[in-house]
Parts: sequence; C-alpha cells; structure tokens
Amino acid sequence: MPRKVTKSLQRKLNPDRKYQSVLVQRLINKSMLDGKKHVAETAVYSALEIAAKKLKSEEPLEVFEKAFKNIQPNFEVKSRRVGGANYQIPFPIQGHRQQHYAFMWLVQSARDRKGMPYNERLAAEIVDAYNESGAAFKKKEDTHRMAEANRAFAHFARS
Repeated sequence: MPRKVTKSLQRKLNPDRKYQSVLVQRLINKSMLDGKKHVAETAVYSALEIAAKKLKSEEPLEVFEKAFKNIQPNFEVKSRRVGGANYQIPFPIQGHRQQHYAFMWLVQSARDRKGMPYNERLAAEIVDAYNESGAAFKKKEDTHRMAEANRAFAHFARS
C-alpha cells in the first residue's frame, strides 16, 4: 500500500441528506462512534441548527462553512533529522489534509468540552470557530505559530 494517498485511493463521498454537502457528510462520519451513523447525523444536524440560531443566521450551512474555513490550517511542521539534529520543518498543507486536520480538531475539541450533550458542545465549538476563538481555532493558531517560529529551517525541506 502506498504511503501517499493517491487519487485512486480516495473514496468518493456522497453528500448528506439534508444540506446536500460533502463537508457535512464528512463531519457526520468523523462524529460517528461505534458505527451509529443515525445518532451522529441527528447530533450534527441539531448542532448546525443551534449554531445558526446562536449567530442569528438563516443558513446553518453557511455558518458551518465559514467556521470550517476559519480552522483549516495552511502550514504544519514535520520532524526531519539533519546532521544528527532533529529540526521541525514547516510545510504548506493542501486539500484533503487541511480538511482532515480541521475536522479532527473540531470534533476533538467538541468532545473535550464537558457538562452538556454532544450536539450542544459541537454547536458551541462551531460558534467559537465562526468567531475565531475556541479550542479548534487555538490549535490552528498554535500550528501556524510553530511553523512561523521554525521558518529558518525551511531550506531543509526536500525539493
């Protein structure tokens, strides 16, 4: 199996039922636990409605897309051993990897919140991401800060 995900290995996802969006479908899949897709679907749709209501918006999909765009990282750091020393080298991120990190951070930070049902935690995290705050946005900022701090080692990147 190749290390890099090629076009032939990427699965084509069908859009979700309610909003006809592939992004929402991926959020449902990332939120799903133990194969209970209907439970995840209900929670995500509820969270999108709650988030739109909190932001006084008519369109939940637009709120989610803006929040999602706010937490997508542009850079990451990878370790590389050069001459006996390990360096954190910044690399730009494209496409599916950006989305993967954004979904992972969104769902993880929603799960880390305590004291309310999952749909409300996810809604709160979406609202925070929309307003450029919260744990998922902070994770993106930390990643960018790390890449900026190690910009001096960018010349070690393989060309």
